[in-house]
Amino acid sequence: MSAQKNILLLGSGFVAEPCLEYLQRSGNNRVTVACRGIEKAQELASKYQNATAVSLDVENDAALEAAVAAHDLTISLIPYTQHARVIKAAIKAKKHVVTTSYISPAMQELDAAAKEAGIVCMNEIGLDPGIDHLYALKIINEVRDQGGKILSFESFCGGLPAPEASNNPLGYKFSWSARGVLLALRNNARYWQDGKLVEIQGKDLMDSARPIFIYPAFALVGYGNRDSSHYRERYNIPHAETCVRGSLRYQGFPEFAKTLVNMGFLDDTPREALSAANAADLPWNKVSQQLLGHSSDNSDELLKLIEAKIDTQDPEIRKRIIHGIKWLGITSPKVMASKRGTYLDVLCARLEDLMMYGEGERDMIILQHKFEVENKDGSHNTRTSVTLMYGEPNGFSAMAKTVGVPCAIATQLILDGKLTATGIVAPMTPDIYQPIMDLLPSEGINAVEETL
Repeated sequence: MSAQKNILLLGSGFVAEPCLEYLQRSGNNRVTVACRGIEKAQELASKYQNATAVSLDVENDAALEAAVAAHDLTISLIPYTQHARVIKAAIKAKKHVVTTSYISPAMQELDAAAKEAGIVCMNEIGLDPGIDHLYALKIINEVRDQGGKILSFESFCGGLPAPEASNNPLGYKFSWSARGVLLALRNNARYWQDGKLVEIQGKDLMDSARPIFIYPAFALVGYGNRDSSHYRERYNIPHAETCVRGSLRYQGFPEFAKTLVNMGFLDDTPREALSAANAADLPWNKVSQQLLGHSSDNSDELLKLIEAKIDTQDPEIRKRIIHGIKWLGITSPKVMASKRGTYLDVLCARLEDLMMYGEGERDMIILQHKFEVENKDGSHNTRTSVTLMYGEPNGFSAMAKTVGVPCAIATQLILDGKLTATGIVAPMTPDIYQPIMDLLPSEGINAVEETL
């Protein structure tokens, strides 16, 4: 029987439980769930026999170092800004670390020290990043090994409600805070398109959305996700004239989201009138009146002002957006706004009231890689790889599972001595990604490949 392994799991968010469930299966793992507030850690740990809960403040260096040193490996599912702190503690204790986050500059700076300590610091092993790397590199390396070239690479991924649960004007729902989703609408995008470097400002991001065909059943659109220009080098596809990674949403989302942006709802400046310290009731028509700088709080007048903020001239989409504004109730004198301090957070509260997943509703993740390939003999074809997964009603969401399970698989492989590359690493080479990919199908996670 294998020796017992002790794992420190930092964080108890929605991704943590699928990760913990997988790690419990071996019978040899003992997992300590650590959070600042012990109640959440206890709630998760109580479901599993070999799990215990502790309170831990990761900003307390001495406490963090002691906790990391007492375990064989630490999984960091806390905000990415804390990962470098965790890795420093792991280097000091010569213990392994796994995260699902992109490698930040602060993390990369610790590469030499991690190698010197002889530890594996595995990162980017969730869904996006994570599973996307595995299936992209599989095809890229197959083409290269056969003497071919990748001329174009497009990758789009989305976490969405399953079609039957996409029953609101945005076609979107939240498993947790809406704030991150809304703030992502401010991100710039940068990618290669037909040999030209394209740079899109955050204010124009929704205007850049275009239809993405995956299956006829889905009306999907996609737009660039931050800076993907460097993936030509990272994936070693120097001949790719197009190289873009992006996000997927259902049709209609970009136009509606852009209207909210045009209204000014991404403003996160604290406002006294929106403060919880303000004792007066705050009906939504008053919020929109202030935001739009209008003299009247009349709902019909506010709707006319909002209609002028709609960029698209498509009459059907314009009608859908106005219907959506009414559905949100943000011009109504009868709907009270939550006083969250900023226009952004007041809107987040309203979206969370109306657009959280309900009892028994499923989410969905969909990921498509699309490659234009020049083969060794000079012929051309298109190759696609599609991962589609649905959440379990009242069980694990597809998003939680596709982030938490790859993380757990990588953890187990490190503990078993099957992933040994030291330093700050990501699943970019076959010795790392192939063992992980081999275990995904048994968890219901796979990719369907097609050559067109």
